[in-house]
Amino acid sequence: MSTDEEIAAFIERYAEALTQSGWPRMMSRVFSCLMASEDGRRTAAELSELLHVGAPAISGGVKALLQSGLVVREREPGERRDHYRVREDVWFRAVTGNDANLARWQEASEEGARLLGPDTEAGARFDETRRFFAFLRAELPRLMERWHESQGR
Repeated sequence: MSTDEEIAAFIERYAEALTQSGWPRMMSRVFSCLMASEDGRRTAAELSELLHVGAPAISGGVKALLQSGLVVREREPGERRDHYRVREDVWFRAVTGNDANLARWQEASEEGARLLGPDTEAGARFDETRRFFAFLRAELPRLMERWHESQGR
């Protein structure tokens, strides 16, 4: 079994991997802390204590995670404290929920290819980008279905 110090260090390493991928730092730390908890849940006070930061920092991280749909807010009947929980299938939801962004990037790239023209290097780059996002949008649903099948769902 790992020690609390080892787990805390891992949470920071995992958060750093997310931060290097473009996630905001506190969002990464809160998400990592939730992922590492046994039931995937924590209160804001628990997150604050575990991450050694104040309530405003936790609030910002939680807000970003709620908006992204990676975390949900729950409240036990009769309690006044909110609990934040990592959603089931969190990475599946993150990937499949990205179609709106892929569509935007595909459409923007199509406009760039049209505007710059297929005979230019810039136009060709945008057309390749458009084709790439179109490919992802067509293949992701099949890939996600295969994932569910591999998990017995």
